[in-house]
Amino acid sequence: MKYLCIAAFIIGEVAAGGALAVQPEASTNTEKARQIVSQVCFACHGMDGNGAEPANPEFPKIAGKQAVYLLKQLNDFKSGKRKSDIMTGIVAEISADDMSNLALYFAGQKNKPEIVMLPELLAFGKKYYEEGSPEAGVPACSGCHNPDASGTDKYPHLAGQYATYTYQQLKSFASSERENDRGLVMQSLAMRMSEQEMKAVSEYLMSLK
Repeated sequence: MKYLCIAAFIIGEVAAGGALAVQPEASTNTEKARQIVSQVCFACHGMDGNGAEPANPEFPKIAGKQAVYLLKQLNDFKSGKRKSDIMTGIVAEISADDMSNLALYFAGQKNKPEIVMLPELLAFGKKYYEEGSPEAGVPACSGCHNPDASGTDKYPHLAGQYATYTYQQLKSFASSERENDRGLVMQSLAMRMSEQEMKAVSEYLMSLK
């Protein structure tokens, strides 16, 4: 319980600081955004952000993600805070206004559910998502991302995300390869997760609508 309270306090402090995040503009040039998506984004993310056909689960589904979260990731790719050989080159050619348009465009798309590949992991994944691991100092994932993984203004929507991608990101946080989360909270938590816990949570999240 001691570690659970400490972790919850840290997350609360980070959440309080999240208000400083860059907000996308209130209106969007949908036609301009759609044009950029059709020329640049669709090959990996599809026109609606649910992935290209055939799907490559190493590229994330971004439909329905919060606009403020999407814009933060684009800005982080542009500044180098988040590393990606693919995205760094792409965002270098996209203006701040167009990044805002894209964030709002993809936030307005409807996320589509995925077919569970490892159903035997769902029960454990659900338990871990809802309860965390108090003995390891890992609070419930649902505490930040909501019980249905719909997310908040500060923490991203995760429901229906490819399990492969979620698992990759957890591994990247744990190894400190990815460090663009506010306050490095995800790094500190992922470092305490086992491979099996990461895989189970990732599979459970993909099962959510």
